[in-house]
Amino acid sequence: MRHPIVAGNWKMNKNAEETEDLLNDLINQLPTDKEVEIIVAPTFINLASAVEHLEFTNISVAAQNMHQAENGAFTGEISADMLKSIGVHTVILGHSERRSLFGETDAIIAAKVNQALKYHMRVIFCFGEELKERQEKQHFAVVENQLRNGLFQLEATAWENIVLAYEPVWAIGTGETASPEQAQEMHEFIRTTIRQQYGQEVADNTAILYGGSVKPDNAGEIFSKPDVDGGLIGGAALKAADFAAIVNAAG
Repeated sequence: MRHPIVAGNWKMNKNAEETEDLLNDLINQLPTDKEVEIIVAPTFINLASAVEHLEFTNISVAAQNMHQAENGAFTGEISADMLKSIGVHTVILGHSERRSLFGETDAIIAAKVNQALKYHMRVIFCFGEELKERQEKQHFAVVENQLRNGLFQLEATAWENIVLAYEPVWAIGTGETASPEQAQEMHEFIRTTIRQQYGQEVADNTAILYGGSVKPDNAGEIFSKPDVDGGLIGGAALKAADFAAIVNAAG
């Protein structure tokens, strides 16, 4: 059965010393009595130290990305095997910034998903529409296509290792947030789409996170919606007090 998840995507922030400081703050401030899964995703160079630092806590570590190939001449890239070897078992794939800034297509993201699952990693799969697509009332079609192209090649059993993160692109880092009603409407559509493809059990057991300018003052209302199972948090994840308040709201 699905459970609340709050994941913090640190993006390209925090050097080694700052990472250690933030992890210490999180250890001190995050609740330990909530039935919320807590994940942080520091930069690649700080993943190994973060895993070690958080070993005896209720906080786990995810990578922000990985390459779809096993190994080879891919300068600057990181493989699933490398992540697993340092104790990282979860990876964020398909983030809107990877799609828009680095040209990752649905096909590339699907290949990354397949490779992560080959190594028994869990995938936080990101998807969502841009502002123009919502204004043109294409948002449901865009989201359905991203799901189909990125994930519907999988067998039903593979969904045990899939967490979805709906992120309306127009609400990422803009200060704009989908209303709780808009978030619920889309999350319900996503769950229905999964049910139509894979059946009720997979749909019921798949966590769907909301990502898009979640803050302490709006998290509770967003997370209260029946099909919203937590959040993928950006800027607010860089402040321990804010992230702790969001985790409390999810519990």
